[in-house]
Amino acid sequence: MSDTRPILIWFRHDFRLRDNAAITAAIQSRNPVICFYIQESADAKTESAADWWVAESLLALNRQLKEKGGQLHLFEGDAEKIIPEIVQQSHACKLFWNRRYDFKGKETDQILKKSIRAMGLEVQSFPNNLLNEPWTVKNDKGQPFRIFSAYWRAVQRHMNIQAVLPCPENWVFSTREIRHCLGYKDIAILAKETQDSSWKIKLKQSHRFGENEAHKQLKSFIENDLAHYAKERDFPAKDGTSLLSAFLRSGQISSKQIWHEVTKNGSGEGTSKFLEELGWREFAWSVLWEHPDLNQHNLRPEFDKMPWKKASDNLQRWKEGQTGYPFIDAGMRALWQTGFMPNRLRMVTASFLVKHLLIDWREGKKWFAQTLVDYDPACNATNWQWVAGSGIESAPYFRIMNPILQSQKFDPDGQYIREWVKELADVSTAFIHTPWKADKQPANYPLPIIAHEEGRNRALRAWKEIRHA
Repeated sequence: MSDTRPILIWFRHDFRLRDNAAITAAIQSRNPVICFYIQESADAKTESAADWWVAESLLALNRQLKEKGGQLHLFEGDAEKIIPEIVQQSHACKLFWNRRYDFKGKETDQILKKSIRAMGLEVQSFPNNLLNEPWTVKNDKGQPFRIFSAYWRAVQRHMNIQAVLPCPENWVFSTREIRHCLGYKDIAILAKETQDSSWKIKLKQSHRFGENEAHKQLKSFIENDLAHYAKERDFPAKDGTSLLSAFLRSGQISSKQIWHEVTKNGSGEGTSKFLEELGWREFAWSVLWEHPDLNQHNLRPEFDKMPWKKASDNLQRWKEGQTGYPFIDAGMRALWQTGFMPNRLRMVTASFLVKHLLIDWREGKKWFAQTLVDYDPACNATNWQWVAGSGIESAPYFRIMNPILQSQKFDPDGQYIREWVKELADVSTAFIHTPWKADKQPANYPLPIIAHEEGRNRALRAWKEIRHA
């Protein structure tokens, strides 16, 4: 007699039906399934663009599941308390999920595997949204890589990306009632919550959601921008980036799907550079796996002595795009309006905060975590420590980006600046990068918060102090 008890599928930043190993295994078992997601509690919860993106993505996933005849069950709270309740209410026989690679996720998964198996259930976890799980790429001595170029060469030497899993057929959903389970939250409430603030309304104007939209974006990128990616990705006015990062972070498209489509349809410098950027994301996750405190502590301990400034006014001006440097201000204002910033501007704005303003990289990291729709704990922390010089594979601290030269090189006509810094819309190209030099000062636009040379020299002095401390 076959077992007709349901299998639980726990979604966690893998909001897709295709190339989803947990889903494929569950559907192939022929048991009915129950799909659920848990909004896990945070100690100090603040509204973030990434949370909003996840909420909108869950609504899109629920629509997909409804088309298959089911739904997404939504819960809020502590997974370690909620999942045993779900198991009891549903009378499930198995629990499937795709793995997480951050410290908290890994810890929760280990605890739950032990507790749920003790209840008599089979628990299976599967590889999630990386080409290579973080512990699998090692050097010849069996140690994790500390240099990206060496890591990437090793990955390429042994590259064997598995085929993409199709969306399963013959879905059967359990009809067991679990609404009275601890922490249950109606999906309709989530829909209302995504409309609650003017910030969210502005964000929604810039984004689409769901697995199908992710694949449309990938197709558009391959057809229109991939060939020029290496040359145009640094020019924000050209929109030369893939715009896949938020889809990728929430798992509405997988790394494998992107890899196979790009390698099948692209070639040349643009393709190589794009795949290398995908590799950097993999590298960042391997760094976080080896250094669970990456988001909080300098990987190079000498930076613990850095004399960071407690300059709240300067930090706020940086956040609001009021530094007086047009390229930086354009990037920061676009971030607030859209939840996105191209990689070149992420580097320039981060360098300015850490070096010109001498403000702790962790302050910038927190702001990006709040405002980026594609916030990724591994990439965000790795990139900030790279800019600060405090992490693995870091840019030397004495490498200080000149915000004027960066502006002149990557937005030569000021097109991006004029789009986001309206006070400078009528400034001539001759002064668009240095409006304080114009004969007539632009109304309502601030003078530079600090002169470039002054900020650079102060940063170099601070770096020399910690070197000789």
